[in-house]
Amino acid sequence: MEIVLAAAIGVLTASGVWLILRPRTFQVIVGLTLLSYAVNLFIFSTGGLRIGAEPVLRAKTGSLEAYADPLPQALVLTAIVISFATTALLLVVVLVARGLTGGDHVDGREGKP
Repeated sequence: MEIVLAAAIGVLTASGVWLILRPRTFQVIVGLTLLSYAVNLFIFSTGGLRIGAEPVLRAKTGSLEAYADPLPQALVLTAIVISFATTALLLVVVLVARGLTGGDHVDGREGKP
């Protein structure tokens, strides 16, 4: 399970970086979104991969090893909300910039090498 999650994080990170380096603004937005997904998975994996573990401690339990850590789950939830708001703001800025410049290239040069 850890290998699959590590591979997924690596693929998302590599795809996100590749898309951020593209010249079009839509590709940059998708790349930032993929990078945020990779970071969220990484933060979520720091809590430990336990299937069927309870997230909250109960009274009179023996050890803490049987429980999942709720802090990374809360951090990921917060990061999802922040990345959604940031993406919405970025889309508005890109739409205004496209209306002003007439193109959607990141560097402002439409069709020039």
